[in-house]
Amino acid sequence: MDLITAAHVNSFLAALVLLTAFGMLVQRRIYGLINLFAWQGLFLSLNTAIVGYVAGKHHLYISSLLTLSLKVFLLPYILHVLIHRLKIRKEVETIVNIPMTMLIGIALVIFSYHLTAPVRELSAMITRSTLAIALATVMIGLLMMITRRHAVTQIIGFLALENGLFFAATSATYGMPLVVELGVALDVLIAAFIFGIFFFHIHTTFDSLDVDQMARLKEED
Repeated sequence: MDLITAAHVNSFLAALVLLTAFGMLVQRRIYGLINLFAWQGLFLSLNTAIVGYVAGKHHLYISSLLTLSLKVFLLPYILHVLIHRLKIRKEVETIVNIPMTMLIGIALVIFSYHLTAPVRELSAMITRSTLAIALATVMIGLLMMITRRHAVTQIIGFLALENGLFFAATSATYGMPLVVELGVALDVLIAAFIFGIFFFHIHTTFDSLDVDQMARLKEED
């Protein structure tokens, strides 16, 4: 695979990562949200493998396999089990309506391209065109955390934000050192287990994971 082809494939996969980020931003069903997160992890894994091949960074192959196993299989499975155990069936509730959320997301993408324009002009890396998308993915993940009422969907937003940070590291510097990536992956996995236990305790105590409802209960106390 030559550099031009690799750059095109990298840009295509980056566009799919951004598309899944927007899909999660407007998704109203919890299972659909988890499936989109898994697809985003798959596109991110493929992108990392291609960058590792072109740049000759062999540790990115391990990062790609780690992303595939953790974010495509393990974390979605944990989230599915968590939702099944908590018997969450209702649609995702948002603080801001979907059209307004989409407009904010588009504005964040435009801002990301404007912010990273000087870097893209100076960089000679094949991933320079995807840096703006990586930054936009981070901010869309943060936006999803802010605009969701349910605690579980806020955690999925956090995981999507982490995907964006990993994507940004791959785009800007061809990835972090392997030891750092392994440490981050372990931290995310441990956080997922802790969140699961935490959610069970919250649901048992308040009989709900709606953040606004828990805030109202606290104010009444």
